[in-house]
Amino acid sequence: MSATELVWFKSSYSSSASGDCVEIATSPDTVHVRDSKNPEAPHLTLSPTAWTDFLAHASRS
Repeated sequence: MSATELVWFKSSYSSSASGDCVEIATSPDTVHVRDSKNPEAPHLTLSPTAWTDFLAHASRS
């Protein structure tokens, strides 16, 4: 699945005013993460397990 075929969305916690937003898109085996200011740039791909671990860590911070 290419980046243009993915359905990207921003977190409800993202700040539109500052323009500092991270977008994610999911596919069956991968979570894709990109910078909303530069959607054509390369993006990160994570396994669902790695994404879940990241969210658990980030929510403790």
